[in-house]
Amino acid sequence: MKVETFETPQDAAKALAGEVAELIRTRAAEGRNVVLGLATGATPLPFYAELVRLHKEEGLSFANVISFNLDEYSGLDHDHPESYWYFMHTNLFNHIDMKPENINLPSGTVKGDEIAAHCAAYEQKIKDCGGIDLQILGIGRTGHIGFNEPADDFPELTHLVDLAPQTLAANARYFDEPDTMPRQAITVGLGVLMRAKRILLLLSGSGKAEITERLLCGRIVPQVPATILRLHPDVTAVIDEDALQLVRAHAPNLIP
Repeated sequence: MKVETFETPQDAAKALAGEVAELIRTRAAEGRNVVLGLATGATPLPFYAELVRLHKEEGLSFANVISFNLDEYSGLDHDHPESYWYFMHTNLFNHIDMKPENINLPSGTVKGDEIAAHCAAYEQKIKDCGGIDLQILGIGRTGHIGFNEPADDFPELTHLVDLAPQTLAANARYFDEPDTMPRQAITVGLGVLMRAKRILLLLSGSGKAEITERLLCGRIVPQVPATILRLHPDVTAVIDEDALQLVRAHAPNLIP
């Protein structure tokens, strides 16, 4: 795993957005689409803000971009303010020129007996688009990616998952009535993510210091799902100094 370090989350987000913009522009010049895998949560917000700025101030067009998001809460429709559909449109899609038909997220309203088919169809659509060219990821404090929670094995396929107590506790603050927070979600499996051509992993803030240390210094185990990314042939962790503080303290020779 390559590591790029930055002083602040804003610096990291700017570098990340710059790489994405370069890929978009290169593919557009070739008359080709680019397929992006996108994530939600607080960590990528500065990154999305920078993409919006690049569109509005520097003319970056997203007309050739196809996106696939990692996950969605089960039971929430598009209009729910805590759905990831709503999150992505509020923070990115409503402010750029992506074609609506090129925006893809798992559905939170698929009925129970239709979920397996929906998950399979979502994966197939990714394959039909040529696979993910560049996957943007954040990781939770337990090391989960998307909603792939700590477990006894690495889940390969897109699936319905029961959310871990730590995830429920961490995300409850986003809901006006925490008791109404969904207990399940649909998430892209780790096997799907590992087939992405390139992965950029964003970690920022002191709250991610412990999981950053486990990611870079610990064993590759399904109890810390993000550690599987160390087996990917082209993954870069983009990390700010607050998130690196424990690595600096305990493994000072690991990061220049």
